[in-house]
Amino acid sequence: MRTGRTGRTGSRRGGAVAVATSGAVLLAGCTPAPESGPVVNAPSASATTPPAVSAPPVVRPVGEPETLASGLDAPWSILRLPDGGVLVTERDAGRIVEVLPDGDLREVAVLPDVVAGGEGGLLGLAHLPGDGDDAASVFAYLSTGDDNRIVRMPLTGEPGELGLGEPEVVLDGIPRGSRHNGGRLAIGPDGYLYATTGDAGSVDLARDRESLGGKILRMTPEGEAAPGNPFGTLVWSLGHRNPQGLAWDAAGGMWAAEFGQNTWDELNRIEPGEDYGWAVVEGRAGDDRFRDPAVQWPTAEASPSGIAIVGDTIVLAALRGERLWFASPATTAPTEADAAFVGELGRLRDVVPGPGDDVWALTNNTDGRGTPRDGDDRLVRIGVEDVG
Repeated sequence: MRTGRTGRTGSRRGGAVAVATSGAVLLAGCTPAPESGPVVNAPSASATTPPAVSAPPVVRPVGEPETLASGLDAPWSILRLPDGGVLVTERDAGRIVEVLPDGDLREVAVLPDVVAGGEGGLLGLAHLPGDGDDAASVFAYLSTGDDNRIVRMPLTGEPGELGLGEPEVVLDGIPRGSRHNGGRLAIGPDGYLYATTGDAGSVDLARDRESLGGKILRMTPEGEAAPGNPFGTLVWSLGHRNPQGLAWDAAGGMWAAEFGQNTWDELNRIEPGEDYGWAVVEGRAGDDRFRDPAVQWPTAEASPSGIAIVGDTIVLAALRGERLWFASPATTAPTEADAAFVGELGRLRDVVPGPGDDVWALTNNTDGRGTPRDGDDRLVRIGVEDVG
């Protein structure tokens, strides 16, 4: 594997010291958690008004989940390809599998250099269509023994026979820890590659502009800072603890889901150059220095990972909360959030728009400890219907 562009971590202090220091600040900055239920907030004063669009419909789930594939091992990311192919990453095995129409799993690749452990391993995927003589590519976010990095692989074959070429490093040097590795990848409406990164357990990294940790990054397919980035670097936004969801609404607004610490999990509307407050605040603080979340949940009800936008609705996969949250309308900022399938599927890691009136979600119940759902990892289909 060729070594590509190297990012700076910018870490200046040990993680244990940083946690102890910021914890005292958090106690003063957090909003008390309610007993249950999401708290939906109006956008903060600094919010950018989205352009006027013809609002798509708000959707809600209908019917019961349908299993499309089972037997997955700690799956992390779903990638639906334009030609109908479906790829899924398995975090701990470092494996990418193709989900066939009959539900069978076909191994496409086992990526070299993946070192799983804690929350690290093989994480997110993104697809870049071919352009002229350039073949289509798949990007993957993975953990090595030293860092997190993004690799790019040529995509070959047709559905049922998909293949991936040799990985090429696009960006390395993203801080890696036993927890808080971020890991979501997406190609934005502007054609650039976006990546979510965690603070790797060292909270001082999140607001350090010289670090790649605790950020949302925006880059060219070659791993360079994209034109128009607010600081002239890879950093698009900062002050994140562990964002793992990324999606865009019909107005072009960018949304991210983020794990909180002990009090609040967040759904944030992302603006370039904005600071989302970690580790000074957690959740909504009303502090002009930071951007407040649009919706926040007690951590027992969310632990949000992947998100998808279907119509004018943000669908959020909850791990600890073991449910899907439906928040709408996305184009103007959510005013409603409803939970579905509470406890029915276990932990939910990722969710993407399906090919029809549906969403597809990954369960992530494998833990190796013999829990009731251990090993019950599936790709499921959930129907949705317009409600307004």
